Amino acid sequence: MSLDGQLPPKMRLLRAAAELLANSGGAPVSTRQITQLAGVTAPTLYHHFGDKEGLFDAVVAAGFEEYVAGERDFAPSGQPIEDIRRMWDNHVQFGLKQPELYLVMFGNIRPESRPAIVADAEALMEEMLNKAAVAGQLNVQPREAARSILAANVGVTLMLIAEPASDRNLELSTMTRDAMIFAVSAEPASGAAPGGAGKSSVVVAAIALNAALQASHSDQLSSSELKLFLEWLHRISTSPAG
Repeated sequence: MSLDGQLPPKMRLLRAAAELLANSGGAPVSTRQITQLAGVTAPTLYHHFGDKEGLFDAVVAAGFEEYVAGERDFAPSGQPIEDIRRMWDNHVQFGLKQPELYLVMFGNIRPESRPAIVADAEALMEEMLNKAAVAGQLNVQPREAARSILAANVGVTLMLIAEPASDRNLELSTMTRDAMIFAVSAEPASGAAPGGAGKSSVVVAAIALNAALQASHSDQLSSSELKLFLEWLHRISTSPAG
């Protein structure tokens, strides 16, 4: 059965590929299956997308737009760390609602080939973590925190997708989320040695000032002065504990 013939061929191909991926159960989807469902010939697919992989890339791009909308569909609370928790939960729910699309987006990993979709998702996470850094709530650089949190977020989501729906324990997501956020936040761990507090506060202050300067586009320093100052702040914020 083909899709609505009134739709343009390009749109029919996108919808056909998305539908087949969603119903594939992880099995390969062929060019022939796509063109039959879309009611077009293979040359039409090649004309619009180059090949089947190009079509899947377009499906993923559309899925990422939906993912981004989900990450941004809440008003910031003014508490960046709490917003990171909500971003994590949105990510997991997106994966569980659209598992086949999620697997194409985040599960199709090849050695030494980092998908652009992962870099884009990290950028979204880093954007929120920059706000936490400015507020003095991080003990690592926002980019490092974003990579760590997203890696755990994707891993948990893939693990939950792989389990039967009746056996999924979302407490695993909550526990991992809170552990990762605690690991990058500036809250001192209970029982931490008193001697580490001063060093920690200096690092947190350096990260906060670094993030604030980069976000404000300050014109009080020349470009060379700002570059040198940011280099010093980066060195302070990444120095090993003494």
